[in-house]
Amino acid sequence: MLFFRGLKPVTCWMFLLSAMGVAHWVMATQLATPESKGAVASATIKLNARELQWIAEHPRVIVASKQYPLYLFKDEYGQWSGLYNDVLNRISAMTGLQFVHEEMFSTEQILEQLESGSANMSALLSMNDERKVFLDFSHAFGGAGWVLIGRAGEPRVQSLQQLSRRVLVLPTRHALESVIRRDYPAIHLHSVKTYAEARALVEIGEAYATIDNEIGAQLYPSGQLKVGHVVEGKWDADYLSVGKGQPQLLSILNKALEAYPPAELRAIRLKWFSGGAPVQVPATWQRLTTWGWWGVLAVAGFALSIRWNRRLRGLIQQRLEAQTDLRDQLAFQHALMDAMPDPMFVRDLEGRLIMCNKSFEDSFSTRFDQVQGRQLIDLDILPRETAELLHAEFMAQLGTRKTSFTERQLLFKSGPKDIYQWTVPFYSAEGKLRGLLGGWSEIGKCKKQT
Repeated sequence: MLFFRGLKPVTCWMFLLSAMGVAHWVMATQLATPESKGAVASATIKLNARELQWIAEHPRVIVASKQYPLYLFKDEYGQWSGLYNDVLNRISAMTGLQFVHEEMFSTEQILEQLESGSANMSALLSMNDERKVFLDFSHAFGGAGWVLIGRAGEPRVQSLQQLSRRVLVLPTRHALESVIRRDYPAIHLHSVKTYAEARALVEIGEAYATIDNEIGAQLYPSGQLKVGHVVEGKWDADYLSVGKGQPQLLSILNKALEAYPPAELRAIRLKWFSGGAPVQVPATWQRLTTWGWWGVLAVAGFALSIRWNRRLRGLIQQRLEAQTDLRDQLAFQHALMDAMPDPMFVRDLEGRLIMCNKSFEDSFSTRFDQVQGRQLIDLDILPRETAELLHAEFMAQLGTRKTSFTERQLLFKSGPKDIYQWTVPFYSAEGKLRGLLGGWSEIGKCKKQT
């Protein structure tokens, strides 16, 4: 009873602050300036008949996307987030375009999707001469410099000239690749699939440096890398890239970017890169309204916090237990595969290796991290004709979705071997084809064991 009696003054204050908020809201409505009304009106833009028809004929705009922290990434709920996602959402509200992200795993894959017409656009590509052949680029809406990244403990990398006769590692078809090959032929340029692979090679000393956007370079303070100087004369501008043959889409995007309020765009960039948006100094009545509503929210939040705190602790505990179970299952799967005496592998829909066991590594005298994400035809672990034959068979089998169990002779680097080979398609829980699971046994070894 004493507790509820003590809440009476709080209730009175809540009522008073709410009344102040309503009164000031009415004043704000009456005193609204033309500028603020114009900001609301600018939420949409004027499109011509061809552009409106294009939107009607293309209800979904496919955006080739990969995860690049702060700019574009999936949050803990699997939803796309980041600076570019906010920009696309704002353009969607202004134009009616509906953007649908299709996840890719490398810059090379994004370029292939755009070049083939499988995707309409991307928000992650920098402009260069090679890409302008098959892509159109929107107006720029921001950007950052390219920086050189070297290994901790080594001198700070200051310029591309310093990399003469050294290994520079970049993701395949990087925006600066063609320029570096042309202007700095003495640099030993090595290509990998992703920025993560490039950083890993620098960390272990197999490459001297890599290059990344200066925003992205600050996100990986692993202790093994050191951010060097900016690449002189090179700028990583923010563009929306569109496949050739879509002039209406490019025009719509440019109109939206031209109408995008500069203050709002700055606020979004500061939100992701500085942890907060710029705050304009409000008028006195606006401050009072803000304080009033914050007071109401604070009291309400305090009243609910005890109840929700207990519930959240329970949910967190359940999630931790689920994560532990998942890790245990993955560890068991890896241990089970490694326990198999015969080589085993798992490949995705493009024939790229996504898992293998210890026997597979031993058979080819390699490590999983050296062959992960690569096709047989990209590697030097088999004779070229054998690699091409097996890759073609894998792709054909993915098309037919049939299992294969055969006795055959294959040419390995150590010579021809008689093997019993098996490959079976595997599917997700939803029944979607995900790739191939396979392996082989040497027939001679099997006979000796029996």
